[in-house]
Amino acid sequence: MSQVLEEPDEHAARLEAIDLLTDSALAELSLRDLLDELLERTCEALGAETAMVLLLDRGSDDLVVAASRGLPDEKRYGTRVPVGAGFAGRVAASRSPVYLDRVDATTVLDPALSSAGLRALLGVPLISFGDVIGVLHIGCFDPRDFDDGEVALLQMVADRVALAAQSRRSRLEHTAAETLQRSLLPGRLPDLPGLEMAARYLPSEQTGVSGDWYDVFSLDSGALGIVIGDVVGHGLRAAVVMGRLRSALRAYALDNDDPAEVVTKLDRKIQHFEPGVTATVAYLIVAPSRDSFRISLAGHPPPVLAGPDGTGRLLRVTPDLPLGVGVPRARHTHVVPLPPSGLLCLYTDGLIERRDRPISSGIGELCSLLDTSSAARACASAVTTMIGSRRLTDDAAVFALRRADPAR
Repeated sequence: MSQVLEEPDEHAARLEAIDLLTDSALAELSLRDLLDELLERTCEALGAETAMVLLLDRGSDDLVVAASRGLPDEKRYGTRVPVGAGFAGRVAASRSPVYLDRVDATTVLDPALSSAGLRALLGVPLISFGDVIGVLHIGCFDPRDFDDGEVALLQMVADRVALAAQSRRSRLEHTAAETLQRSLLPGRLPDLPGLEMAARYLPSEQTGVSGDWYDVFSLDSGALGIVIGDVVGHGLRAAVVMGRLRSALRAYALDNDDPAEVVTKLDRKIQHFEPGVTATVAYLIVAPSRDSFRISLAGHPPPVLAGPDGTGRLLRVTPDLPLGVGVPRARHTHVVPLPPSGLLCLYTDGLIERRDRPISSGIGELCSLLDTSSAARACASAVTTMIGSRRLTDDAAVFALRRADPAR
């Protein structure tokens, strides 16, 4: 890459070309159409014949072709290049521009590049908030030595592409996570004799969708399974893991009536198939007689139990380790009476946590404010008093179960 300086008129023309990349008309395009348009404008601005964007797949640490222009087979989206390998992989690993004046199978991994007859390639990283999210490169069929001004211009284009791509991806992921989470939460709670149930789910306004969930299902024995949990993290990844755990727990619950055994299997599943993921879960089984329940806690805050007098107290059950910790420890099932008119409130930490006070204060407040006259009023009082008008910094879920009094 040479040190040739641009003439003032040429420099102004290139800056004008950059401004075209922020055209407001691009704002409504899909990510694929947006990248195709940006690559066409990039080729025009830099006099290149080919251009390609590869985006980082966070799950595999591979660069995946997301858009291409000027190559013989432009529909080969999905081609993967490991970070650190080949031309694009070197650009991502070094986080700096890379120039090639020989393009063949010894310098690039993508066959579309090595067989296209290119004589020069220039690639720059796509960086968003300090992280490499992909690579942008351009190519020429004639020998060419890019000067410092052209390298700087391509990096400016890459910055615009990174901003646009990250914005679109974040928006798509958030929408997908919301859709997935809503599809997995019970649409309607079971209507069972002797029990009334209610639930609320409130998404965070700051962090977006997370891995909070609750579930209710009837078992063959006539018992009722209830679970509430929280996958550590936010966004689409947390929502996907949440969905997998929900499905796995339902399957295990059909074959085992011991909550501790079900949670143990769920822990093995997450350690084997979801390494690095941590989650908390409370799983309980209400007896067919409705006079008791069995519960196992995996790092989750204990429920609040209110007796017939309406006084709420924290269930004195010591939680076992969260899921995914990897420490082999026995898990426990605790049997708890559920008296007539008794109310059980399960929740995730988003309901009780606040930055200006300890969690114990939030739990104490929840115990004192619950309206135990019905499950619906219990949820309403918890949400109204604990959250009110404040902005949530984390998702919050609350579930209430009340046993009817047969004497009434």
